[in-house]
Amino acid sequence: KSTAAFGLALRAFGRQHVHGKKVKIYQCMKVPSARFGEHRAFEQLGLAVEGLGDGFSWKSKDLEHSGQLAREGWQKAKAAIMDGTHFLVVLDEITYPLIYGWLPLDDVLHTLQQRPKDVHVCLTGRRCPPELIEIADTVTEMTLVKHAFKAGIPAQRGIED
Repeated sequence: KSTAAFGLALRAFGRQHVHGKKVKIYQCMKVPSARFGEHRAFEQLGLAVEGLGDGFSWKSKDLEHSGQLAREGWQKAKAAIMDGTHFLVVLDEITYPLIYGWLPLDDVLHTLQQRPKDVHVCLTGRRCPPELIEIADTVTEMTLVKHAFKAGIPAQRGIED
């Protein structure tokens, strides 16, 4: 899911000179200090990835704080969507703060419906609320067929970091 969104962002970023607008990637669950492979690669290209959360929700020691970070992060993302200076805004893993009730779905829906017509938004995450699917232009459902982790193989640096 994230990898597909990053590919879209990379494609849009590569054409940035044509449409004259920026690309922004927000990772709704990652910490701002995250330094995964995608962060390092995008930074070398001049496209920053901004973490808005405090990491994996199941490891959070303070869910109220996690929710507050999600709400503050959403305000940043919402401003980027509405300001009209971006061609593409990626909201990676936004479905989780929605599912956990940390973000008001109505505000997200309203923002997406009222955004400037030439601002594209890509959302990722599992269990997307049906209301988002209803207003989306394109929806892709990714289905896990087989995963190394389920076979006891831990995450591999460079593949899942």
